Formats: sequence, C-alpha cells, structure tokens
Amino acid sequence: MPGPTPHRTPLRRVSQGSLFALSRSGAHTDAPHGLGFLEPALAELADEAEALRANVEGLRALSASLDTFNEAFASWLYVMNMNALTVEWPEAPTEASYILAKRREEEDARAALSAATQQAHALASAKLDEAMNTTGLIDTATFADASLAPETSKSAVAKVKKKGKPRLTPKEKKERSMAIDKVILSLPLEFRGKDPTMRRNMEMVVEHLMCSDGRGLKLIEMIVPPDLNQARVNKCLIALVNRKIVTKDNSSGTVLYHWQGAAT
Repeated sequence: MPGPTPHRTPLRRVSQGSLFALSRSGAHTDAPHGLGFLEPALAELADEAEALRANVEGLRALSASLDTFNEAFASWLYVMNMNALTVEWPEAPTEASYILAKRREEEDARAALSAATQQAHALASAKLDEAMNTTGLIDTATFADASLAPETSKSAVAKVKKKGKPRLTPKEKKERSMAIDKVILSLPLEFRGKDPTMRRNMEMVVEHLMCSDGRGLKLIEMIVPPDLNQARVNKCLIALVNRKIVTKDNSSGTVLYHWQGAAT
C-alpha cells in the first residue's frame, strides 16, 4: 500500500512557467537541458540592460542640456536687470518729480504753519507797536540832545530821527501780511516753520525794512529786546542778503541795509 503523499507548498503562477520547470517537463522535448536554458534569458537581460544604459545616457544628456539652458537663461536675466538699472533708469526722478516734491513741501509748510502764522502775526504786531513806541521815545531824546549841541545842525538831526510806524488800513495790513508771507516762503526752511521763533523774528525784521521808506537801516535800529537781539537780527539779515531781498551797503563807512523786495 503506497504511503501518503507528502505535503508540498503550491507553486506560484510565475514559478509554474519557469525555465527550470520547462527544462524538466516531458511535454517539451526540445527544451534545453542543464544550464542551456540560461542562454536566452541572459541574452534578453543583456538587451534590457543595454536599453537601460541608453535611457540613463539620455537622461544624463537631458540633465546637461537643462544645466546649460538654466545657466544661459539666468545670465540673460541678470544682463537684462543690470541693463535696466544702469541704462534705462525707469524709476529715476524726472524734472517734474522735483517740481512736484518742492510744491508738496511748500504746501505742507503752509498747512503746518497756518495756525501758527495767525498767532505769530498777532504777537508780532503787538510787539512791533511796543517796539516802535520805544524807538520813538529814544529818537525824541536823541533829537533833544542833538539840539543842545551847538555843532549839530538841524539837517543832521533830521537824518538821525526815525519815523514811527505808520497807521495802516485793514486792506493795507492784509497786503503787507501777504508781502511778508511771500518773502518768508522764499527763505530757507528754518525761517518757514522749522522754528516758529525764527519766523516771528524774520517777520519783524522784514517789517522794519519795509517801513524804512527806501532809506538804509543799521543793524542796531532793528533790534527789539528781549526777543529780537543782535545775533538774531544778524542771522535774519544774512538770509535776506543771500536771497537778494536786501542789499548790504558799506560805501559810507557804516553798514546799511536797503530793502529790495522779493523777486516776482
């Protein structure tokens, strides 16, 4: 009685059609024997390996081509960027930009100083009235002293005596204020609002010169203590002379300042 069939693990489908099984199969009499079945398999493996090598070489050539293109394209982009920055200047300011910037600066200065200007005018007017009254008293005393000296003539006394501040109508005051504002706007920024005290001092100096009726004024005649001292008057006069609004004359041995007015 034959023994039981030994247990065998079922072969997978790929193994059932293997070359080894074909070589041992009696159904294929022309199947190679021994290691002969390896020849066609190795030939097919060699063909596939050659195809793989060719594909890898193609990928390597494609990678080299991409590197060359990337380098050339990056160089072109860099050259275009440098050309735009050094030749075309598309974002460089034009003449209109400077004009617009200057206009905006003046508008900002006017807006920032609109309220301060009104207060400064009121304060400056009050101080100028007080200063003119004080100056009138000083001139009267000078006239009296000069009349007592026998060597002083009436014509010399008349030249020393200063005129008081004339009374202006509201229209004339408005025109005078507009003229002073025009002069202030033509001066450096420190007189146009950076320092309200400097603007007030400049307005007082300008009003002194405008009231001079064409005659030259000495620096000491424009001093109004305690706010308008000699150093501040000198600084204001330097700015006015630089803008050619006031001319400086020392031909007579005494430095006189003559009012010319702002250029239209």
